[in-house]
Amino acid sequence: MQRKILALSFALTSFAFAQAKPKVRAITAFIRIDAAHMEAQVGETVAFLNKAREEYKSSGFEVETIRVVTQPLADYTRGMTHADAVALLHKYGDLAAKLGFTANLGAVQLTEDDDRATVDLAIDVFATTKINGSMIVAAENGIHWKSIREAARLVKAVAAKSPNGAGNLNFATAAMIKPYTPFYPAAWHDGPGKTFAVGLESANVVAEVFAQYHEPGPAESKLAEALTKHLLRAEAAAVRIAAASKWTYAGIDPTPAPLGEVSIGRAIENFIGAPFGSPGTMTAASVITRAVQSTPVKQVGYSGLMVPVLEDAVLGKRWEEGTYTMDSLLAYSAVCAGGLDTIPLPGDITEERLARIMGDVASLAWKWRKPLAARLLPAPGKHPGDRTAFSDERMGNTIVR
Repeated sequence: MQRKILALSFALTSFAFAQAKPKVRAITAFIRIDAAHMEAQVGETVAFLNKAREEYKSSGFEVETIRVVTQPLADYTRGMTHADAVALLHKYGDLAAKLGFTANLGAVQLTEDDDRATVDLAIDVFATTKINGSMIVAAENGIHWKSIREAARLVKAVAAKSPNGAGNLNFATAAMIKPYTPFYPAAWHDGPGKTFAVGLESANVVAEVFAQYHEPGPAESKLAEALTKHLLRAEAAAVRIAAASKWTYAGIDPTPAPLGEVSIGRAIENFIGAPFGSPGTMTAASVITRAVQSTPVKQVGYSGLMVPVLEDAVLGKRWEEGTYTMDSLLAYSAVCAGGLDTIPLPGDITEERLARIMGDVASLAWKWRKPLAARLLPAPGKHPGDRTAFSDERMGNTIVR
């Protein structure tokens, strides 16, 4: 009888193991636009993305978002007045709302010698629209210290100009992040356009595996196996999409993105049997990263682990409880691609302090040649111990620390 019960238990466990299905978080198109033809260019792109979405739906995937990323901001606004450039980007944001995609204005700066006026333009856009964007602060040619200072200026200004500082949810500094990551806000490119990439929301797959396997070796192999199954199906759809169009498939970012209750924090707690931030968290981060990077697909972007404090219900709760800090996240980033993502900060934080935090992320990324981003969220009028008041549907709220 006991053997039958154990057999039944194993069968039920195996059945449950097959139930977690990731969503496609993003099908992201990378294009080149010009002011005179932007509406037609974006319309053509969205038509392509909608066909791609149907292909994924027919392959059994739910698709959360379609996304459009332009070439660097300065390339298509050069020579325009500030007012005309703002008007162009507002038109772009209006197209996003009308056509149902998430817009990205490209890299605000690629090098530290780029014009500061482009940063001024980005400040006004992030403060008044839902358009995403990023700034490159470290690349193969080194750390861009001037760009870090400009990014700190941007974050401080957007916090002051946007409701509750929410405009900074759509901006990140990008350190050693190569082009064509499908995930926002750090997606960027400087290529010929008509290229797409795909990212999955698969933290639930990690949680399912880690609920059953708690030793690093078996957990890593089982997670790689589970992710591979889904990623191969997702890549097969992408290959079909590319073959049926004139678009180039850049790759898939296999990072298991979380969102809300689809929690990477919960997944890691399943593995370590304790709150996120407890001993074993770094091991879990390392196991996930190795499993992700072992998957046999064409990889772009982070290819590691995302730890977004406010986008993940469990991470937000643990931040409030104080089980981890910014220093913890930087430590974990030594073995993954976590960075500092959606970090709530006091509203009176200075530009100098912001720049130092961004510089720490860039220094770590440069040292280990790994992709890391920083999305820092000064909360106007809030002090340590106060609760944030972001109203974005993607985000939770937690206390400022």
